[in-house]
Amino acid sequence: MQSGQWLEREVAIGDLTLQSGNVLRDARMRVLQRGLPNAPKDNIVLLPGYYGGAMAGNLPLACADSPLSDPHWCVLIPGMLGAGQSSSPSNAHDSQRGVRFPSISLVDQVNAQQRLLEVLFDPVQLALVAGWSLGGMQSLQWACLFPDQVRRVAAWCSAVRCYPHNLLFLLGLKAALLADPHSRNGSKPVEGLRAFARIYASRAYSARFVREQLYRQLGFETLDQLLRWWEDDHLAMDHHDLLCVLEMWSNADISANDLYQGDMDAALAAIRMPTLIMPCDSDQYFPAEEALADAARMPGAQAVVLRSDWGHCGGGPGREAAAMAQLWPALSALLAR
Repeated sequence: MQSGQWLEREVAIGDLTLQSGNVLRDARMRVLQRGLPNAPKDNIVLLPGYYGGAMAGNLPLACADSPLSDPHWCVLIPGMLGAGQSSSPSNAHDSQRGVRFPSISLVDQVNAQQRLLEVLFDPVQLALVAGWSLGGMQSLQWACLFPDQVRRVAAWCSAVRCYPHNLLFLLGLKAALLADPHSRNGSKPVEGLRAFARIYASRAYSARFVREQLYRQLGFETLDQLLRWWEDDHLAMDHHDLLCVLEMWSNADISANDLYQGDMDAALAAIRMPTLIMPCDSDQYFPAEEALADAARMPGAQAVVLRSDWGHCGGGPGREAAAMAQLWPALSALLAR
């Protein structure tokens, strides 16, 4: 593999015992990789994915003006369990396909990623684990669960747990999808997916983004065109996959594991490595005040507020140039720590 090439591969990680006690059979992880580990294996960067996004959605984090575009870094973008590329309800072993797929937790995602790294490289110390939204939640779970393996962490437009207001939104999404009777009889719930997409979009952007028609910067002349794009995007997805990862998000809590047993103070205190917490000031999924309060309890954290009128989507990899112009120097400063 040449340093600038991306290689996609599927890696068998075997049966995976889950936090629920169930076993995910013949688990497989898909991953995008650019570059190779150096001799001390201290140049490896892990970029976990976000909800509804394929692995390729994270490519802008390691391209163009990003500090991770430097070929020094060996960059890995794993597909999340349940999200459609790695083992998921839509592609699992026949005995676990669809509604039979077991529940996946935040800990399960990180354990699967750790096993992936062991299969690829043997034990390594990660130079950086970083992500947007649900990718940031996974990054923070890595930080407190395996602090000796992680040198730096970055999480933007994210949180350490699914706070009540966020959960209320997710329950609405779930209800909209399940209201379509086809979601329970094996058929594709087209109307449920359309409703899901429109509700999702309603909180993805800020009030100013909609009021001032900033969606025109994305090439949409009307708000309805934007919503139809969201519909088309979600109609291409498997509803079992969406529900699987939605459940994980709804129950996400970096302290909800055997190591911390719900003690969030202890989990946050373990995040002593250099950490970037970057909430967006107009995010309606993960309000900035919650992330800032969490950061104040992490010994290694530096909080920087992302200023954007794009709401949660402002932090999306490569989506808003002005937001990325704030993220890149923040990541560069983190990598220098």
